[in-house]
Amino acid sequence: MATDIADKELQTLRKNRWDAAFSSNTPSSANEESETEGDDRKATIVIEHLIQASDVAHTMQHWHIYKKWNERYFMECYGAYKEGRVDTDPSFSWYQGEIGFFDFYVIPLAKKLQSCGVFGVSSDEYLNYATQNREEWYREGNALVREYISKFEGNAGRRMAAIDEV
Repeated sequence: MATDIADKELQTLRKNRWDAAFSSNTPSSANEESETEGDDRKATIVIEHLIQASDVAHTMQHWHIYKKWNERYFMECYGAYKEGRVDTDPSFSWYQGEIGFFDFYVIPLAKKLQSCGVFGVSSDEYLNYATQNREEWYREGNALVREYISKFEGNAGRRMAAIDEV
């Protein structure tokens, strides 16, 4: 799937395709790829990266948008843990995981989209938001994870009380 960011092999293939499409070495002989084929290759890899960006678009928008969707995803993952559907408590690694996600996925993706010019001047805005959100998360992320847990636990208590009343 185009948005499967957990597949390291797929990530390597994407990186290699990007590098091949956008390397500064252009074909010089008739035996090499035609200009049309090169343009088609670039268009295809850019579309693939646009699909990836759409999956994580909240990370390249204003802080309150990022925070809203980060909390919702945390609640989904934490809920799965609390219900026994996953073995690992995401709260233990959420803070550091987000920093790595920005450093190794979101910001490099934003830089690629900026370098190919697909969004024009808006590319700068997306990269700036991603960088600012990373810095804001670095400062506030630990407290936010604690807040998410408290909110989840409070909501779980209210859900249980509602069930008891039935």
